[in-house]
Amino acid sequence: MLEVANLEVVYHDVILVLRGISFAVPDGKIVALLGANGAGKTTVLRAVSGLLDVHHGDITKGDVRVDGEPTHRLKPASVVDRGVTQVMEGRRIFAEFTVEENLRVGAYANPGERDENLTRVFDLFPVLRDRRKRTAGYLSGGEQQMLAMGRGLMSNPRFLLLDEPSLGLAPLLVQQIRDLIVEINRQGTAILLVEQNATMALSIAEHGYIMETGKIVMDKPANELMRDEDVQEFYLGLRAGSGARKSFRDIKHYKRRKRWLS
Repeated sequence: MLEVANLEVVYHDVILVLRGISFAVPDGKIVALLGANGAGKTTVLRAVSGLLDVHHGDITKGDVRVDGEPTHRLKPASVVDRGVTQVMEGRRIFAEFTVEENLRVGAYANPGERDENLTRVFDLFPVLRDRRKRTAGYLSGGEQQMLAMGRGLMSNPRFLLLDEPSLGLAPLLVQQIRDLIVEINRQGTAILLVEQNATMALSIAEHGYIMETGKIVMDKPANELMRDEDVQEFYLGLRAGSGARKSFRDIKHYKRRKRWLS
């Protein structure tokens, strides 16, 4: 199990971003972490994967554990060795490398299973097999997202952290990415899915957490979050209790504060 307990993170020694975050990702499950821009979702992933130092961040309280063993003071490569891999927002592929070279970079921490994992990735993403010698920068947005996810899988992680995998993609591609996440999970990889697309995330997650201003403000099974009136109004764009989608005018100015913040 991947556990985050009472985590506080400060940037540049002065900016408190996370305020006592706690959640868990059980083995083999999909857990959704939802929230608006600036809520602190990406900071959570950086803390879990060991990337805070790069951004001048520091954990000032709490810890991250895998199977009860602390990992929050480890270097990123050691976190990967513990079975935790992050796929960053914005894809972050090596644009001048070929598709296959990008994937082989992902196997750096696990070279012994490189060929086996490469076969797995090509089976999951047949389009990458077809374009294995193509320069990655010429792929479409959806193909680049698949490449980023495939590169993450090359270390054969137990826990895959996905940061906004649907960002900037057309609805048809979002559905395709959703189905791929389900298949990756079906093969045994637990997933922490950070998303603004709450509908997509909650449709496949077992449990969901909602973040605002660095705190967890709601924590329920995903199907209960889908039915929650506040979640429907503020994250699904629906009229509370009606299931009808609201107009832009309706959602632009909220008439009441969220009940969980009152």
